[in-house]
This record gives sequence, structure tokens and C-alpha cells, in this order.
Amino acid sequence: MADYRIPFNKPTYLGHEPEYIAESLSLSHISGDGAYSRKCHAYLEGRLGVPRALLTTSCTHALEMSAFLLDIKPGDEVIVPAFTFVSSINAFVLRGAVPVFADIRPDTLNIDETQLPHLITDRTRAIVLVHYAGVACEMDDIMAVAREHGIAVVEDNAHALFARYRGRYLGTFGEMATQSFHETKNFTCGEGGALLINDIEMVDRAEIIREKGTNRSRFFRGQIDKYTWVDVGSSYLPSDLLAAHLWAQLECADQVQTRRRDIWDYYQLNLEEWAAAHNVGLPTIPAYVEQAYHMYYLILPSLACRTALINHLKSRSILSVFHYLPLHLSDMGKQFEGKEGDCPVTEDIADRLLRLPFYHSLTREEQDEVLAGLFAFEEWE
Repeated sequence: MADYRIPFNKPTYLGHEPEYIAESLSLSHISGDGAYSRKCHAYLEGRLGVPRALLTTSCTHALEMSAFLLDIKPGDEVIVPAFTFVSSINAFVLRGAVPVFADIRPDTLNIDETQLPHLITDRTRAIVLVHYAGVACEMDDIMAVAREHGIAVVEDNAHALFARYRGRYLGTFGEMATQSFHETKNFTCGEGGALLINDIEMVDRAEIIREKGTNRSRFFRGQIDKYTWVDVGSSYLPSDLLAAHLWAQLECADQVQTRRRDIWDYYQLNLEEWAAAHNVGLPTIPAYVEQAYHMYYLILPSLACRTALINHLKSRSILSVFHYLPLHLSDMGKQFEGKEGDCPVTEDIADRLLRLPFYHSLTREEQDEVLAGLFAFEEWE
């Protein structure tokens, strides 16, 4: 990718990361579940109030673990928004599941909860939610539908760590939730994730699946005198070096979120009048939601307009990017009978959404350059 004076993203860096990584090296335990992994687990469990949090090598792997824990089998149906990253459903397709694509709401861009009763069949095993841009889905309605039909809910919370819905943290509603610590997220260790387990009956098996199908975790707690292969599983533990990097950021979580809120608010304050004048949509944040300040996006009037604006900003050495392509229209989605017109809001939004540069170290001067670039744009036709 070409270098830009103002890139779309820079990974969060707070300063103590090298120190903690060096300490992890000095402890001679750099594989999974060392001292820094335990710090991260305890922090997430304590702050979010979840029975168990387990670091994973990626959010994708956390989603794969959730598919294992739900015993997803070939032919089971899993409802997923058509506007999300492929991992949200690929983890279940790997187990033989059939994706059922739901459209999104035109305001928050989250799954349209009113569609769920019409999408559920006797083969539906799970609803996978994505809290897009760190803004909560309509959890009261979704959980009511899920309980009525006895269907599990998995929250893909990759965008939304520490966001809330009606005062309650996202990631604490469904049976499980998954987190991402990819370099594009608010908190990062380069590549990494976590599985949050809200159903306590799943905790023991989650540890086994994460440890290659063995009861090794119980062995290291002194609960058994040897460990062995007891279930299916894989290697989902990240190195403690990565956990050390992550801990340097989690211990400063409020500082990070405050900084990101300032960046988000500055965009919002300065773009409201401009957006109204040019028929540009801005993010919608319901009053009962506390967002995670994960991204700032625009909804342009047309695909042609978005393309022109991307090129205009590039000419100023500013990188802005679009986001997901509709899953149901992808090559794989079409294999599951996805076709044009199935999810019209997704198809429309995917053509018009544009994400602006947004990262922890983005300066006010750089934001002003982005804003100046937007205000100078003239190709609205």
C-alpha cells in the first residue's frame, strides 16, 4: 500500500509495551497463559462481569471456539448480518452450518431485529450479532426472540469492547461473545482476540477446546495429576508476549477511550452542517447506547460520489476506505443461494459508506487536514 501523510489507521501504542514484553521474556514463560495472559483475563472478567474470558490468537479463532461450544453440525442454520466481516459466519460454515443472511437497519447499520422471526426455522441454531462501529444492536428485542425460540446468541463484539446498551456492557448478553485485538482495533497486540463466556456451563469445555482438546488447564491448576486428550479442539492460545503488549493497553483503557471519544466528537461537531448541506449521512447513536468510538464513517449520496471522494482525499495524501462488501453477494455467499435484492439496505450502504482516518495518535492538526479535504470536495454529481 502506498504511504500516506495521513493513513487510515495506526496501531495504538502507549509506551509500556516494550517494557512488559521484556519482562515477559525475563519470566521465561512466553507461551500461552503466562502472567500477562492471566492479567488480561482477570481484567476483562472483572470489568465486564463475565464468568470467564480467554485470550485467543484472533477474533476469528474465538468465533471458531463458539461454533465448537454450540456443537454446530452440518445443516444447522446460523443467522448473520450480510454486512459484516467473513469471520462472523466462516467460523460456523467450517462446521457445516448454512448461513442465513439478514439485512441491516439503515440507521445504526446493525442487524435488523425485526427480520429475525421470519428468518428462524426449526434448523436455526444461533444468531450471530455484530455491534457495528461499536454501537449496540437492539439487544432487548433480539434476546427476547432468541429466548422464545431457544436459540443461542453469539455477539461478535470486535468493534465494541467497553460499549454499553442501556447501561450494560456489550459482550455480556449472549451465551458467548468474541473480541478482536487486531491492529485496527481500539486495543491491540497486532493479532489477537478473546472469547467471553457468559454461560458458566460452557467454561470447562471452552478451556479444553482452546488447549487442543486436552484437560491441560485443569492439570496446571492442580485439579488432576496428568492431562490427556478428552475432546475436539485446536491451539487457540496466544503467546504471553502478545498478552504483555495487550496488557499495556488494557491497563490504560479509560485513557484510550477518552482520546478516541475526543477524535470522534471533533469529526461529528465539524461535519454536521457540511453533511446536511450535501446529503451525507453521519453515524447514528441511539440515546440509550454508549458507543466504543471505534470508527467514524460517512454515507455518501452515491457510489460514484464515494469513489470520487476517496480519490480526492488520496490526492491530498489522506487515506479513506470503504468497508464490507455484502456477504450474500460474494462468491461463497452465492453458493448459499444469496442473490441481489435479498438484503437491499446492505447492498445500498456497502456502495456508499466511507471510513475516515481514525486512530489514537491522530492529531488535531491532522483531523483539520481531513476536514479541509472534505470541505474542498466538489464532485457531488
